[in-house]
Amino acid sequence: MDPTKVIALVTGSASGLGRATALRFGRLGARVVVVDLPSSQGAAVAEEIGGNALFAPCDVTSEADITAALDAAQAKFGGPVNVAVNCAGIAVANRTVTKKGPHDLGLFAKVLQVNVVGSFNVIRLVAARLIETDPNEGGERGCFVCTASVAAFDGQIGQAAYSASKGAIVGMTLPIARDLAPNGIRICTIAPGLFKTPMLAGLPEVVQTQLATQVPFPSRLGDPDEYAQLAEHIVRNPMLNGEVIRLDGALRMPPK
Repeated sequence: MDPTKVIALVTGSASGLGRATALRFGRLGARVVVVDLPSSQGAAVAEEIGGNALFAPCDVTSEADITAALDAAQAKFGGPVNVAVNCAGIAVANRTVTKKGPHDLGLFAKVLQVNVVGSFNVIRLVAARLIETDPNEGGERGCFVCTASVAAFDGQIGQAAYSASKGAIVGMTLPIARDLAPNGIRICTIAPGLFKTPMLAGLPEVVQTQLATQVPFPSRLGDPDEYAQLAEHIVRNPMLNGEVIRLDGALRMPPK
């Protein structure tokens, strides 16, 4: 698919990996639906992109919110969303059991709800509309990009909830690709390593430097636009389907 001509919905696009992806697709000339919480800086990101962007405040776990965003995109851009990049997610750091007791079950469930259910909610609702459209000359109707993490494979101490959620995204990638293949819709997942997102950028410089030295090469934190570059390539390359791609500089996380 030609990313310069798509209508791309990017969740979590008010900051970090999502913001970089929304901005990159905007620079390419795509029409961009910026999806993030109402309290986020999503409107500012849409304004930065310009007239080819729309801010749709959403809770990604809400069918009504995502449906409203897809309706708004179709009304503004004259066609359905045909690329969706799922970057929305949350993380917690809690051991399974501490001196205070067992891991809070509600918090564990919330991480799974936002990261897994939220991603699948977007996929199912976008795909349901796409299968009613005409494919392009290559037989494609659309493409999804999901965000996992190296924590899906190398989960650290305190990452049970986060790793479980990212492992679920890895696990659902291939079956979704197989489900949607007859309809000409692809899906891939990116598993980033240590990237300079707001979560890490807020750490002291000395801690950031220590984390960067763990990456074999290049020994630095990833630039969010490097994630966006890969998302762009996945959209462009029709043979990328059902795959999980680590984007981590050969990093393998230690236990802590």
